[in-house]
Amino acid sequence: MDGGPPEVSQPSRIVDANNKLITTIAQVNTVPVELAEIAPTMRQAIVAIEDDRFYQHNGIDLKGMARALYQNLRSGSIVQGGSTLTQQLAKNLYLGPERTLDRKIKELYYTIQLERTYTKDEILNMYLNHVYFGQGAYGVEAAARTYFDKTAQELTLGESAMLAGLPRAPSYYAPTTNFKGAQARQRVVLNRMVQLGMITPQQMEEALAEDIQVKAKTESFQQAPYYVAEIIKYFKNKYPNAMEMLYTGGLTIQTSLDLDMQKAAEKALVQGLDKVNPDINGALVAIDPQNGYIKAMVGGRDWQKSQYNRGLAKTQPGSAFKPFLYAAALDAGYTAASTITCEPVTYEQRGGPPYTPVDHKVGYHYRPFTLKQALTISDNVVTVQLANMLGPDTLVRYAKAMGIESELRPYLSLALGSSEVTPLEMAAAYGPLANAGIRAKPIYILKVIDSSGRVLEEHNSELAKVLDERVAYIVTDMLKAAVSPGGTAAQISWLVKRPVAGKTGTSDDYTNAWFVGYSPDLVASVYVGYDDKSKRVGLTGGDIAAPIWAQFMEEALGDRPARDFPVPEGVVQAEICAVDGLRASPLSSRTMSAYFIEGTEPKLPCFGDYWTNTPQDSGEGPQDLLVNPAEPPSDLDPWRNR
Repeated sequence: MDGGPPEVSQPSRIVDANNKLITTIAQVNTVPVELAEIAPTMRQAIVAIEDDRFYQHNGIDLKGMARALYQNLRSGSIVQGGSTLTQQLAKNLYLGPERTLDRKIKELYYTIQLERTYTKDEILNMYLNHVYFGQGAYGVEAAARTYFDKTAQELTLGESAMLAGLPRAPSYYAPTTNFKGAQARQRVVLNRMVQLGMITPQQMEEALAEDIQVKAKTESFQQAPYYVAEIIKYFKNKYPNAMEMLYTGGLTIQTSLDLDMQKAAEKALVQGLDKVNPDINGALVAIDPQNGYIKAMVGGRDWQKSQYNRGLAKTQPGSAFKPFLYAAALDAGYTAASTITCEPVTYEQRGGPPYTPVDHKVGYHYRPFTLKQALTISDNVVTVQLANMLGPDTLVRYAKAMGIESELRPYLSLALGSSEVTPLEMAAAYGPLANAGIRAKPIYILKVIDSSGRVLEEHNSELAKVLDERVAYIVTDMLKAAVSPGGTAAQISWLVKRPVAGKTGTSDDYTNAWFVGYSPDLVASVYVGYDDKSKRVGLTGGDIAAPIWAQFMEEALGDRPARDFPVPEGVVQAEICAVDGLRASPLSSRTMSAYFIEGTEPKLPCFGDYWTNTPQDSGEGPQDLLVNPAEPPSDLDPWRNR
């Protein structure tokens, strides 16, 4: 017969932002078999539900079309199709999915030619070898192996009826993802077989009682598996026939991913985790702060062992949450030189016991800290006092505006990261600090193009000004100090050869370790923890998460010229006394550089202080801790909090 070769269904391609192939979804899975190699119950079931007059009509069943129209009008929905098996075969072999009058005319022509050329059994055999059953399985043999791990000849009545129900809506009725739906559709098929006298009611009941074992299916993606899984999930949520589109539509899905950065992220995470424990897990998410493109997403150390995406899982970020509070404080009129004393303080809480924050190991320093110092060394007591001055609701408002979407509990402990958030949220929420106060909403997909070149979807960056660019820069300057000698992530200061800023985080019980940091070009968050929450990491964010972040950033940005964060107009630099926050003078025992919104820098000079330098060698914090000799803390080990 003429008409040219049949059209072949095309798998879809997922590519990165640079059009590098990530994966195809999915390779066509087909295993042709002869009709005699297909269980008789399968042949009966497909005829019963798809075209019960198959052996009576000549390819076009006017009576069947009229009956289907009547049943559909009666039920108010599509319960029966009017196309015969031969028509469906003609469409699958020679025509595309478009619904036009010209296509329908061609379908009728090819249907007549098929009926003239082949016997009914030959047509049924071709149909059963070409019909799509979902999950990339074309033909009943591939479907039997995909869903039940057996051949088409070994199918039971119950399994045959379940498979026969799939062609109507393979994604919805797939027993691997919707077993109850598959069972409901199976009952419809069996009922129809009883009505047609193919089986007895007793056989139907026995088929319904079968213990059908469905073969578990795990997608195996060679590259960026956690990211690809999110793309597929997006399609499933948006399109009713998502998997058919992906498996057969020949789509090109351009994502925001950078495949080179993705590989760097996977390498850094696995190598970093291996240094601790083979059972520990983690996540790394990287975002371009200027446009919101998700450049890398690693949801765990081994996709084959666990498909749980920890990059989207909620855990407490610890002190990595503090920059949102300090941004709010600067916006409210505080400066990097504002001082708060680290000393015992207790707060009453509604519906709970009194809350008394303490610093890690030290307890209290009994001395004032500038806000820049407090954030650099992650002082808990000063941070909670600051949260009390501003109010927890203010912290919630700023964190939400900057990109946190999870529910936040408005308690003072929120400033220390007591509410659960995801690594993706944290990377996004640090974005405004790296991008002059502008938030960019995270983007997975840039464009979806069909096989004919038509753009089905296109997503542009969603930008919003959420923070004064001067405030963003001053917080960044504070966080640059945190990754410098004396900061909580001082150990990575020699690993990163470009200007960066960041913050460590560790949960109170050491179950989680975090580091979130950024350059002007890239923001990345790293989470480390056990899936078994009864196990403790036993290390701080600076110990384990920060080195992973540093290795990733160096490789991901290796070929890109290093550039510093631009100083916005209206920001000035000043030398201040590190003890009282006043302008540095010859009498200052210790000075530090800080940035200010022009006009807010200290004017009064420091007149000297009564603090002394006490060398510390804890290996964790600054080496020149200033303490008040009149009220020395009981433990002069590290002053760094987590």
